[in-house]
Amino acid sequence: MAKPFVNDRGFIKCPCRRCLNNASHQLEDLESHIFRNGFMFGYNQWIHHGEPATANAGTTVAGPSGGIHERDEMFDVLDDIISEDADEDAVGGPSSNDQYDDLFAALRSELYPGVSSFSSLNFLVKLMHLKVLNKWTNKSFDELLKLLKLAFPKIDLVESHYKAKKLMTKMGLGYSSIHVCKNDCALFWKENSLKDTCPVCSESRWKLQSGKRSGKNVPHKMLRYFPVGPRLKRLFATSKIAKLMRCHSTGKSKDNDVMRHPVDGKSWQEFDKRHPQFSGDVRNVRLGLAADGFNPFGNMSLSYSMWPVVLTTYNLPPWICMKAEYLMLSLLILGPQSPGKDMDVFLRPLIDELKELWVHGLDTRDAASENGVFRMRAALLWTVNDFPARSSLSGWSGQGYRACPTCNEDTPSMRVIGKTAYFGHRRFLPTNHHWRSNLQFDGRTERKRPPRRFSMTDILEQLRRVKTGIPGKHPNYGRVKRKRGDEELNWRKKSIFYELPYWATIELKHNLDVMHIEKNVCDSLLGTLLGDPHKSKDTDNARRDLAKLGIRHELHLFEDGNKLMKPAADYTFFEANRRKFCRFIISVKFPDGFASNMSKNVAQNDSCLLGLKSHDCHVIMQRLLPVGCRSLVNKNI
Repeated sequence: MAKPFVNDRGFIKCPCRRCLNNASHQLEDLESHIFRNGFMFGYNQWIHHGEPATANAGTTVAGPSGGIHERDEMFDVLDDIISEDADEDAVGGPSSNDQYDDLFAALRSELYPGVSSFSSLNFLVKLMHLKVLNKWTNKSFDELLKLLKLAFPKIDLVESHYKAKKLMTKMGLGYSSIHVCKNDCALFWKENSLKDTCPVCSESRWKLQSGKRSGKNVPHKMLRYFPVGPRLKRLFATSKIAKLMRCHSTGKSKDNDVMRHPVDGKSWQEFDKRHPQFSGDVRNVRLGLAADGFNPFGNMSLSYSMWPVVLTTYNLPPWICMKAEYLMLSLLILGPQSPGKDMDVFLRPLIDELKELWVHGLDTRDAASENGVFRMRAALLWTVNDFPARSSLSGWSGQGYRACPTCNEDTPSMRVIGKTAYFGHRRFLPTNHHWRSNLQFDGRTERKRPPRRFSMTDILEQLRRVKTGIPGKHPNYGRVKRKRGDEELNWRKKSIFYELPYWATIELKHNLDVMHIEKNVCDSLLGTLLGDPHKSKDTDNARRDLAKLGIRHELHLFEDGNKLMKPAADYTFFEANRRKFCRFIISVKFPDGFASNMSKNVAQNDSCLLGLKSHDCHVIMQRLLPVGCRSLVNKNI
């Protein structure tokens, strides 16, 4: 009877007690499932196998005791998860449905006797969601569970947050905890997983009390790793998202001068040409990596740096791929110190998985394809960071006379009072640009061409000359300062990303976060215009540097008796103009959702702007600054 109702892939829903019509199998496997697990209770009308449904049919699912429960939305969630195992059965792989027994038990149990609108699993998932949204602590969550147990003695609910998290892990929401050496020398992982001391510095893996290990082994440091492969497979489990994973191939810009998506960029296109086997299947995943440190304790005096490593999927359309629900946390590096040059130590689990996804891939069920299962591969296209984080990831130091990673060894720089300055930016202008002949910059005309581009062979040759250092922060090992030789240029290490087979062929390996840089530039620019002594770049040392270079004589410091006088510059506002500019910012009205209310960022005395966010700085730089300064500064500015 059911044979004519198989889907186009030859699968049909399984009515055994374990699958509950949520997993699909081929007909030859259906009989063994029912024989082994028994027929599900309450499935009297075969609505999934050809029998016409009545008004009440298809809206209930039976529990093991024969009680009828209303259709629960968690069935659809488990269907997406278990269908992957069903497809593995279809291609000859082993079934792993045993791990879902606890989930099905919670799904089939009533939350409270007589309550059929909620299963125990559904209520727990919603409760955990509220915990995350409202930032409840684990202790407050435990207290809430105790209160519910006390108020409703017959409620079927877990006793603690630990048990709830353990149950959620079976839904693919877990992570791996990897112990780390206290000096960031190595991970106690794979070949080091059974060791009690660091293989580099020989420090103990465990915290000691009075020189002895405490009763319970507590590691000095922990790395939390969230596997990427299962979450990439989950993107193809629903037909809607699976179709969106192909948008990068169909949504290319038809205008050569417009870039709407990274697929329109040269780096993506060159990657596809060099790896035609990978680019031949549009479902193969392109990833981007972002990492940066932050203090989870806010503005407290406690110094602590936590580094999340986040992946984004560029297969998705540009209006979706950057949404929070599609960003994947892959690593969480705990402090208190930032990883710095030892970032590669923490990236090891992720790099190993990325190599596996490139070389072998994963069998993945594609809900939007008639073929069903395909071999999904993934590639990391680039990283996105601010400049200090770029140094930790790329291995090229962002300090010193050769700090520019683009100019490389040709970086034009000089030493000024207290810091290193970089000049020669006019060389990037067209050769006939009038600013090249303007003497107001440094007293000279600019005739140099843009810096040369270093080829893949040039970079690999430079990295071949880099000496391998000892990782970690132990004072006798990794922290010992090593003077770089001239042949090493500004390279501190060869990045772990070069272990990826395709990394050397990528043209654009590291991107700078524009919004982050734009905020820093905006703060400095506004501080200089408004004369903010804490943020202005027009300092006394800057004026002394002008005198040392012999340029901008009208801005040099001079003595007036016993006082050192600082001439007013054309690029700074007088007090009256400063107030006019601040009142202009207060008077601007934006459309809904375009920008925040910037009038709240203006100081009470109309002298400066405070607390600007990244998007506020973007709007000021792109929209407000040209208009607001037009009548307040010299036309030459």
